[in-house]
Order: sequence, then structure tokens, then C-alpha cells
Amino acid sequence: MVRRAPSATRIAVSTVIAAGALALLAAITVGSFSVLVARKVITPSKRRIEDIRIIASTAETITLSPTLDSLLHGTYSFWFARGSGHAKIGKIIEVTPTSVTRELLAVDFGDLAASERGYLAGWVYLGPGELAVPYQSVLIETPVGPAPAWVVPVVEDTGRWLIGVHGRGVRRQECLRAIEVVRRCGYNSLLVSYRNDGDAPQSDDGRYGLGSTEWNDVDAALSYAIEHGATEVVLMGWSMGGATILQVATRSANAGVIRGLILESPVVAWGPTLNYQAEMMRIPKPVSTIAAGLIGATWGGPLTGQHAPIALDRLDFVTRAGELTVPILLLHSADDGYVPPEASRALAAARPDLVTYDEFTVARHTKLWNYDPERWNNDIGSWLSRLT
Repeated sequence: MVRRAPSATRIAVSTVIAAGALALLAAITVGSFSVLVARKVITPSKRRIEDIRIIASTAETITLSPTLDSLLHGTYSFWFARGSGHAKIGKIIEVTPTSVTRELLAVDFGDLAASERGYLAGWVYLGPGELAVPYQSVLIETPVGPAPAWVVPVVEDTGRWLIGVHGRGVRRQECLRAIEVVRRCGYNSLLVSYRNDGDAPQSDDGRYGLGSTEWNDVDAALSYAIEHGATEVVLMGWSMGGATILQVATRSANAGVIRGLILESPVVAWGPTLNYQAEMMRIPKPVSTIAAGLIGATWGGPLTGQHAPIALDRLDFVTRAGELTVPILLLHSADDGYVPPEASRALAAARPDLVTYDEFTVARHTKLWNYDPERWNNDIGSWLSRLT
């Protein structure tokens, strides 16, 4: 029996089918990856990556593997044993090609000697009690329920309050670094929690709004401050907290009492930040573009778990710079490593009449106080004095 060779038509059809199948597979892969990326951006993480290896420790020192964080000068938190241990570390004593030895200031809890890995964080203090200042634990009635906060009063009340708003993936302890200078300048401090941060109640969807929903909880804190005697309020936000207070300043019915904003390592616009993070993680551009589209689209909700889309353009204060009306102190590090400083520079250039900008060169993300507390405190103290 003689077999006939496949016809050119049959070969062409087979080629088209194979190409179509590959294209479909690629589309499914890109789509699935995009959903994962979108969910990662808006889903609160329960555990940080322990990217620093513990080589050795004594009663006075700790030796770590060298990383961008572990080589930073200054004072920091060091979390270990999957978040069950906490230490405070200080100045660098010795650096070798394979290790960095630092001063071990304290082990607050956990077994450091039995631990192998950890990560470095900027918020050193675990609570206001460590600062030897009077404080009160209060509950703020927010749209999602009562959210815990700390009030740190001044000796002589002037009616001036500062509301501190922490960033993504951390808690209100991040704001404790500002207490010393803020209190010295005569401001009561209100350090707040907000939905899905681990202290405040969860929202119905349990997702971050990147500032577009969290601002409602900070607005409730603003109302609390006014009800308790605040006549002039400064809002201070770290990272995503910066994006959040920009929303409060432009959307709150109580915006008239806001006298200024302090933005530390802020997300001034989410577009550049998400693009930067995608590049750092080597995520293909089509994937990050689709992920941003999912976050901002109503139809993306069933895939991301959001109950409402996030209007990223409403969170862009480079393009919305003209809507800002109060003085702003903006602090950022050139080597932030998480939120690029370009948007902060652009906002400062767009509104030189309102923005006082100081760019650090070596501090990384939200660690400006840790790296150079004297400069950080002087920046804030001088600016608050001029504002007053």
C-alpha cells in the first residue's frame, strides 16, 4: 500500500492550529500570572521574607550576612524566627566580604541563638511605653469598626495635633519614631491603625485600597482629633500612608483644619511604583500592565477579590498637584529600593510654592530616621516651627 504525502493544505492547517494553540497557551499563562501579580499588590501579606542569615550572636553583637539592609548604618529592628523574635541592632562594628557584625542593643523576645534567619525593619520601638512619655490607648470609630490608636499628649495643649499613618505591611509602631520631635514642637500625636493592617478590623474584601479606601479610616481619626480639641492638624504618612493622607487632604469634609502634610518615602503616584517593582522582580511589561488594569477595572473584582476597583489616576498626585493647597514636607531617599523617588521629585518641581523637599542619598525605604536621625528630626522640627 502506497502512503500519500500530506498535502500543502493539510500542513498549513496543522501549522495554524499549532500556532493558535501556542498563542492560546501563552495568553492563558500571561493572564494567570497577571492575576497573581494583581492579587499580590492588594493582598496584605501575613509574613515577611527573612532575607538575612544569622551567622553568630553574642550578648553584645550579632553577625549577619551582608545585604543592602544589613549594611545600612543606624539603628534598626531585627525580626527573626518567622516574626516570633525581635531585637534592636545598632552601629556596624566590622564588615567582611561574607559578613557584617553589628552592635546588639537588646533582644526584646525570642531565642536569637536558636534562630537562623531574619529581616531588618525601620520601626525600632514596639510601643509608646519604650519612649517614657505619657500615652493613652483609644479606639477610633471607623467605617469598618473600632480601630485601635495611641494618643501621646503634650504637656501644654495648644490645639495642634499630628496624625501618624503607617505604610503597607507594617503597623502603627512605625510612627513612633516621630514622637520625640513632634512632641517637642508642641503637637499631640495620634498614631492610627486602618483596615486590613492587622490591628484594625478587616474590610469586607480583606484587600488594600492603596490609599483609596484606607483614607476613610484616617478621616475618622481626623474627626476624633477635632472632637478632642484639635484646631490645627498635620498629617504624616510613610510609604502607602503618604498616598492615604493625600486622599484625606483632598477628599475630607474636615480638610479645612489640616495645616500641612509630611510625606516620608511616600507613594505619590502608584503607576511608577508598580512599574518599578515589576522591573525589580523581572515581571514582563505585558503582565504588569494587565495586572494594573485588573486592579482598576470593575470586571477584575472576581479575579482579584476586590469589592470595588481602585482608580489609580485618582492616586496620582503628580498629575493632580494643582489640587494641593497646604504646605508639604517631602522626604525621600535616592536609593529607596521600593518606591522610586522620581514621582516625589516631580511633585516638588510641580509645586515649589508648597513643597519643601529633602532627598537623602543612603537610607532606603522608610529608614531615613534610622540612618540619620539628627537630619530627619531637624527637617521635621524646622518645618513644623515655620508652619506654626
